[in-house]
Amino acid sequence: MKLTRYLLLTVMLLLCMSNVFAQKKKEKKKEDAKIDKAVDAVATAVKDKLKDDKKKGPKPFKEVIDTSAVSQKGMISTHKVSDKWYFEIPDSLLNNDIMAVTRYSKTAAGGGIFGGEEVNRQMIRWERGMDNNLLLRSVTVVVASGDSTKPIFQAVKNSNSDPIIGLFEIKAVKKDQAGNSSVIDVTDFFNSDNQVFSLSSVSKQLLKLAAFKKEASFIEKMSSFPINTEIRTIKTFTVVPQTISMTPAPSVGRYLPSGLDAGVVTMEMNTSLILLPKTPMRKRLFDSRVGFFANQYAVFSEESQRSDEEVFAVRWRLEPKNAEDAKRQKNGELIEPKKPIIYYIDPATPVKWRKYLKAGVDDWQVAFEKAGWKNAIRGEYWPEKDSTMSLEDARYSVIRYFAADIQNAYGPNVHDPRSGEILESHVGWYHNVMRLLRNWYIIQGAAVDPKARTKKFDDELMGQLVRFVSSHEIGHTLGLRHNMGASSATPVEKLRDKAWTEKNGHTSSIMDYARFNYVAQPEDGITNLFPRIGDYDIWAIQWGYSTLSDTKDAEADKKLLNVMTKEAYKNPRLRFGTEMSPYDPRYQTEDLSDNAMKASEYGIKNLKRILPKLTEWSQEDGESYKELEELYGNVVSQYRRYLGHVIKNVGGIYDTPKTYDTEGETFITVPKATQKEAVAFLNTQLFKTPVWLLDQSIMSKIKPESGVEAVKALQDYALNSLFAGDRAVRLMETGISSKFYSLDDLFSELEGGIWSEVKQGTSIDMYRRNLQKIYVDKLISMLKPGKTNVQSVPVGVTYGYSTRSVDLEKTDLPSITRAHLENLKSSIQAAIPKTTDKISKYHLKDIQQRIKSALDPK
Repeated sequence: MKLTRYLLLTVMLLLCMSNVFAQKKKEKKKEDAKIDKAVDAVATAVKDKLKDDKKKGPKPFKEVIDTSAVSQKGMISTHKVSDKWYFEIPDSLLNNDIMAVTRYSKTAAGGGIFGGEEVNRQMIRWERGMDNNLLLRSVTVVVASGDSTKPIFQAVKNSNSDPIIGLFEIKAVKKDQAGNSSVIDVTDFFNSDNQVFSLSSVSKQLLKLAAFKKEASFIEKMSSFPINTEIRTIKTFTVVPQTISMTPAPSVGRYLPSGLDAGVVTMEMNTSLILLPKTPMRKRLFDSRVGFFANQYAVFSEESQRSDEEVFAVRWRLEPKNAEDAKRQKNGELIEPKKPIIYYIDPATPVKWRKYLKAGVDDWQVAFEKAGWKNAIRGEYWPEKDSTMSLEDARYSVIRYFAADIQNAYGPNVHDPRSGEILESHVGWYHNVMRLLRNWYIIQGAAVDPKARTKKFDDELMGQLVRFVSSHEIGHTLGLRHNMGASSATPVEKLRDKAWTEKNGHTSSIMDYARFNYVAQPEDGITNLFPRIGDYDIWAIQWGYSTLSDTKDAEADKKLLNVMTKEAYKNPRLRFGTEMSPYDPRYQTEDLSDNAMKASEYGIKNLKRILPKLTEWSQEDGESYKELEELYGNVVSQYRRYLGHVIKNVGGIYDTPKTYDTEGETFITVPKATQKEAVAFLNTQLFKTPVWLLDQSIMSKIKPESGVEAVKALQDYALNSLFAGDRAVRLMETGISSKFYSLDDLFSELEGGIWSEVKQGTSIDMYRRNLQKIYVDKLISMLKPGKTNVQSVPVGVTYGYSTRSVDLEKTDLPSITRAHLENLKSSIQAAIPKTTDKISKYHLKDIQQRIKSALDPK
């Protein structure tokens, strides 16, 4: 029985083992089949790869750009095949310089950015790469060498590698009679966030933008023309996540409203690729005596013993149409240029202002005629029915109109960085600049011009204001900088001479910030208060745009222009005054004449006439006093400007650009008498309380206070400026003898005005008590003045300052300050027993104690 059971168990075990072995054999066959299949797949892939390697390289043109393609010929022919965009780049374009200009076409509202404004500009260059690739480089002109045959050219090249911003596989090659061209796929490149064709990192921070959303971005269209290609893209960005904080923290930028609502921001952009001339325009080398914008780079030449900084003016290219015209122009005839400068008026501009913007452009014709050109510049209305033209096309210059509450306008230009040739300009015109113009003209002109005595100007007056600003901004697009010294060429009393102003205007340049003739008094009978194209503007255009046919290069031009400039500089009305000078009182914004003290006194007389009328001129039934408050604020701002014009004379230095072949010094200290006149003005017009400014019939309507703090703020501003460290340094350096104005003179004359009650033994009112406390506190702070930075403008500089640091504690400043505090303490000590007014006595005792504690701290 046991044996039988054993045999049965053995048989069952054998059967089970047999089944297991059979299952394993079956599984092994499946595994082997899988391996065989994988091996076959690898073998097939290898075969395909070998087959592809044989076919590697550009395909025939028609295989890539087939019959379904939507194509447009141009500088870079464009092709759209299904959802792909292709560039067809001719070999003749390789290694040529191209300017890429990106502008907003449409923007999200509420961010202070507008359609038509420039986003980015950069020079680029297509090059042949390795292994059937094209490279796109971003080109920055920093150093150069003119002669490619010299060894130093290679040294410069070795030190000037431009970054590669794109690498493109050549998909196809087209061969025809015009030459070979390469086809590349640019879909992903332009539907990306490449900085050269999109926003910079700084712009993104300011708009609170984060990641680029490729899935919500696309290329809208591409268009190509003979010298340019236009790419319109839609770009979407996520926004920086908002954070919750219990404590306020500084934050860079601001959110666009649509970004807060949706978490993303979408913008439409247009990039213009403009072919730059193969041979750059001949440079006109920069001269600090004529105010042109400039570009510069370091130049290395074989013969030079150092690297030279080549600085050249930014200007349009004007050329005769042919040799015959060139000959006629040389003989004194006016000729039309081969390509005139045309500015189109944005069709979004309200119709009634278009003719005035156009007139602002046309006003420059008189200057170009002096340079030998007829019809060289003009304004035109945009041809709205011409579908071949685009406002974003960088071949066209446009005055763009922005529906914005910004009170401004601006005039930029896009130029060739190799030569300074201006290629185009999009002037920015914000709707609310008219509000600024209205306020300016009421405050500066209403005392003389009855048309300004109203809340809303008539269209003709506003139109003429628009025209003047249009002319100013167009001047910038022609290459002209602000000439802040122009108004100083007009003697102050000539501003009240009707015949003289009608002939010459109140400033010699529309590029100055000399808005309106605020010096003219009602009895003078002057009605034209506007600036216009002046003598300097005409001379500057002549310098920049005259054809110099008898010279062979830029260096020869420079010698000829130097002769012209030396002769022009004999006339003060043809001189340029930099907008950057921190110490020349002739170079200021919003000022008039050769004497800021007299001009400001006339200006204040007119403010005193205007102020009492503001309520009448701003009234409207059912409206609040917001309009009155705005105009009152403008009166205060204008008064403050007058103070600033005067203050700059104290410690001032005249800075007149000179060359070795001209007589006289570059830097001359402002005469002592002029500086004394400036301080006397401040003592009379500011430190003696300007009660006229505190018209209670106005103050009671717009403010709950009576103006005590407002007056204190103005006086505090003036003393801060007068006691600034850099001004103290100049006064100490220039006041080295009694014939110059010194820091000690400044303290003495201020004390004579600010502390007159102490000497006279009279009571001191609240305004003066506040002023005296401010004065003493500032003197006390100068016992330990620390360090200060002193800025200066290097001779011949185009932009920027040089700065030196001065340790004021190691100068005479603390010593002079201590002496004046000691004298003031003695004067107050003598005055206290004679003072009968209780509050005045409290005040003097307080001041006495403050001085004592400062001079002898425990």
